[in-house]
Amino acid sequence: MSSSGEEMPNEDEPNTIDLMNSINLMEFSDEILLHILSYIPSTDLILNVRRTCRKLATLCLDKSLTHTVLLHRDYQASEDKVKQLVREIGKEIHQLNMAGCYWLSGTTIEHVTRCRNLVKVNLSGCHLTSIRLSKMLSALQHLRSLAIDVNPGFDASQLSSECKATLSRVLELKQTLYTPSYGVVPCCTSLEKLLLYFEILDRTREGAILSGQLMVGQSNVPHYQNLRVFYARLAPGYINQEVVRLYLAVLSDRTPENLHAFLISVPGSFAESGATKNLLDSMARNVSLDALQLPKSWLNGSSLLQNMKFNNPFYFSFSRCTLSGGHLIQRVINGGKDLKSLASLNLSGCIHCLSPDSLFRKAEDDIDSSILETLVMSCCNLKHLNLSAAHHHSSEDLGKHLCQLLAQLQHLRSLSLPVCSIADSAPKADKAPTQIVTNAVPRGFGKKVRIGVQTYPRTMSSESVTQKPSSVFWTLLENVPFLETLELIGSNFSSAMPRNEPAIRNSLPPCSRAQNVGDAEVAAIGQLAFLRNLTLAQLPSILTGSGLISIGLQCQQLQTLSLANLGMMGKVVYMSALSDMLKHCKQLKDLRDGPVKILLLRQSYGTRAALLQCECSILPGSESLLFPSASLYHLPKWYFAIRCCDVIHGQLSWAHHVPHVYRRVPHRLQESSAVHCSKVRVRSFGVGCFLSACAHTICVLKWCEHSG
Repeated sequence: MSSSGEEMPNEDEPNTIDLMNSINLMEFSDEILLHILSYIPSTDLILNVRRTCRKLATLCLDKSLTHTVLLHRDYQASEDKVKQLVREIGKEIHQLNMAGCYWLSGTTIEHVTRCRNLVKVNLSGCHLTSIRLSKMLSALQHLRSLAIDVNPGFDASQLSSECKATLSRVLELKQTLYTPSYGVVPCCTSLEKLLLYFEILDRTREGAILSGQLMVGQSNVPHYQNLRVFYARLAPGYINQEVVRLYLAVLSDRTPENLHAFLISVPGSFAESGATKNLLDSMARNVSLDALQLPKSWLNGSSLLQNMKFNNPFYFSFSRCTLSGGHLIQRVINGGKDLKSLASLNLSGCIHCLSPDSLFRKAEDDIDSSILETLVMSCCNLKHLNLSAAHHHSSEDLGKHLCQLLAQLQHLRSLSLPVCSIADSAPKADKAPTQIVTNAVPRGFGKKVRIGVQTYPRTMSSESVTQKPSSVFWTLLENVPFLETLELIGSNFSSAMPRNEPAIRNSLPPCSRAQNVGDAEVAAIGQLAFLRNLTLAQLPSILTGSGLISIGLQCQQLQTLSLANLGMMGKVVYMSALSDMLKHCKQLKDLRDGPVKILLLRQSYGTRAALLQCECSILPGSESLLFPSASLYHLPKWYFAIRCCDVIHGQLSWAHHVPHVYRRVPHRLQESSAVHCSKVRVRSFGVGCFLSACAHTICVLKWCEHSG
């Protein structure tokens, strides 16, 4: 029995290796092979893997693989490959996603006309003119779902009668507007689901101020008679608000009787006009909604919620509204009415939503636990709950803590809470924040730490954690084991890049109760075996970041990790623990952390430390965002190796437009065993990816065989 915490070698390992080497992949059943093939990009599947043998040639043309083709961010899908793919299996494709394929020319995208049986196509981000769109849609008579961009110069009068006939049968439309226009909405007379994204700039490239008036040929009025879902998301700018009013004006004249979901996401304030008031009054009289999201200015001080009728609501969003606890109970929950159908509730920024009506109440005062208890009892099937951007302080009453009440929502899949809400009690002047003493020892980057010693236990059965923690946050996570998304964000914290929220300069210090939340609470997150997305922001009492180790060891499904302002301001104390954590995050795709970026680009070259040691599955269709600020670069996974270990040995020269990979890679990095690349990109990716996927499947099958 080894006391060092190191793994003992397996005596049967040589026999296992010999047995695995003797396995013939073609002996697997067709179901297993089809599952393996489903992870390969369609271009490589049809153009490379299909040509390896007769059996794979047959399997690669199976309907389960050709029915849906995803080219979204498949950066190796060149124009020639896309043309050849469409020529070979165009008639078998029913759903095609080409969103974001900005590198494909218009003539290449025009080859979609060969896919005569298309039912759903996504062309967002592709180069399309109104004439080319008309030619494409004229050939797609079975189309029912369409996603396109409307760019400057679009003219609906150039659409042919055959194109308009196709659009008249479309039931679902997603339209991103970069210019004031109705787009193709007036032609879609049978629409049931309309998704609008307004990305119109206030000024042209030359600096001229744009007007909200529609372009020439865009005066046709949309038809909403059959509309069931209306969703509009606006980017910042007054011009977007002007254009969306034109869409809403039509709704105010005749509100669709079958409207079930009405969602408008607007950053900042959005003044209510006469047309919108008529629309809301008409909806209150004639419509029974299942999903509702409105600008905060439309709800604040309004009796709309009291008059609105709901059938079986599944989604409510009242972000940043002045909604008090009394209004929440009386108008939304209807005095404790059974709302078992409600699956998603967004109360972000509603600072008084869990407090009684009072003119003298402060935002930092304790919440009314009876309001939260009523909410939990009425909405017992909630799957998504957002209570962030507010101070939700629990009182000292036994069993009435916010975490203890939320523990009853056992169906939760995503949860967002302010850091101060999970603190056990109010901070005391004579008591320092509780921390794990064994984890308070600082460690440098160069020091090797054995995983398994008392400081960082490998499993929860280790001696250091035999005593079950008694914190209310631990109890909450213990009762929601299937949580997939968790956000712990300081109540005074504002994101550095609020995409569709007003850019607020917020320099307020952390909440005093947040001082009681440290490494022990972060370690409790390790219970969530199904956790996929984690955000931690503004936790001032983080001493060493030791809780991150527990998360890395046990949350093996983690794909997205976002960290900001952990520990005291101006000090990065958790980098060593984070580097150890990343060694175990085998599924990590997106890492966002400002300090990591600085250290990687400035210190790693000199220290030669193993800042990142991640073993990532090479299954395509997803991205490996292992590097800092990866969300800005979107580097595809197949440009990297199967294993990235001690990844920083040289100085990387990042390109400004990185989707086409590095401009320059150091010679030492190319030859290092850490990265097995073919210089810049893996050219013969198809078969290589197939073999990698097979290797993963073999390991799973062998594990199942030994486990009985």
